Amino acid sequence: MSSLAAAPATDLLAVLQARFPAAVARPSVDHPAFNLPMAEVPAALLLLRDEHGYDLLIDVTAVDWDVEARPRFSVVWHLLSSTAHGYVRLVADCVSDAEPTAPSVVSLWAGANWHERETFDLMGIQFTDHPDLRRILMWDGYPFHPLRKDFPLAGIETPLPDLEVADLTKASVLPAPMMGGPFVASSGEMNLTEAEPRAKDESWNERSAKPAVL
Repeated sequence: MSSLAAAPATDLLAVLQARFPAAVARPSVDHPAFNLPMAEVPAALLLLRDEHGYDLLIDVTAVDWDVEARPRFSVVWHLLSSTAHGYVRLVADCVSDAEPTAPSVVSLWAGANWHERETFDLMGIQFTDHPDLRRILMWDGYPFHPLRKDFPLAGIETPLPDLEVADLTKASVLPAPMMGGPFVASSGEMNLTEAEPRAKDESWNERSAKPAVL
């Protein structure tokens, strides 16, 4: 937890421009926001963390502005000062629209790992020097990035890699995978443990609880 006081919003642009002359303020209705060249982002984040009290990385995400926009993709970092309770947003445009990349900041915040994997998975941003950049929601080998503007809202029919799951999708009534639902809860007076929703089909849990036969 940082003991530094976060720089006031009015001073942040001067703070950044003193070290990164290309930094500019960007319109924002909530938090101070700034644009930087992509290559300068790690050093700017380090400066804000170690010298100006923005010690928590809240989010790493990306924006696909439009298929025809140039630049098309921007990556966004949100920081929070846990002492001053103030946020700051840094935004950097990807140099390439065909293969958008951004530097990983996992070395600065370990929690960036999953944020960057999600942004890679759903937006197709490659984070250079990430220790384990692979999909986190879609399966390995999935050929699309579902949050891009050119991905249809109805989705794209894609063969599923798991034959068991693929067979289930052809059934008239789909059982919940891994007994994940549908969920039910009894009504009436009961303690909270008994009121916890449970899957209608608990057979998978019952089978997994039995000792293995060697």
